[in-house]
Amino acid sequence: PALLRASSPELARRLRGLALVRGGFVSEREAAELLREVEPGLGRGRYQSDHWDRAITGYRETERGLQGGAGRELLLRVTPAFPPRRPPRPSAHVLDLLPEGHVGPHVDSVKFCGCTIAGVSLLSPSVLRLRSLWDPQDWLELLLEPGSLYVLRGAARYKFTHEILPDEESFFGGLRVPRGRRVALIFRNDPPGENP
Repeated sequence: PALLRASSPELARRLRGLALVRGGFVSEREAAELLREVEPGLGRGRYQSDHWDRAITGYRETERGLQGGAGRELLLRVTPAFPPRRPPRPSAHVLDLLPEGHVGPHVDSVKFCGCTIAGVSLLSPSVLRLRSLWDPQDWLELLLEPGSLYVLRGAARYKFTHEILPDEESFFGGLRVPRGRRVALIFRNDPPGENP
């Protein structure tokens, strides 16, 4: 099936290029190598039931500079999704969600994140839903298969909340998308005014 669906064709046109998903961005071999690289940092933390801003449940997280071959290659391949003068930070935010965990609707704070967010999904498929801050009837859903890349920028980044649906709500159209453990490597650029 298509990896993106919207509440209306007009909304899909408005967000074209601002919210996108690309399946098969990393291979199974690359995904296994990336997981081997980030698991030691994740293993030092315990799963948390609630995030400081109440946006995430059933998770553990870390910041990780990707030094292995697959990690360095991934950073190079993700960089073109960012504006040339606002490249991604060299470290990835690694988010490990339990099967029963989820990321609630939120907009990333402009204190911590610039104009672009790019994430690579590993292990489990999931559904990323965006919903307009001004009109909740306007929504966009991205099917994130293992190995896929999603990118949010511009209006999709600032004017829509985004969330990873909990398992009981994890549908993409009529397709059930059962959630397992999901690890995401999330790249962000610096907020305006910060040195890239």
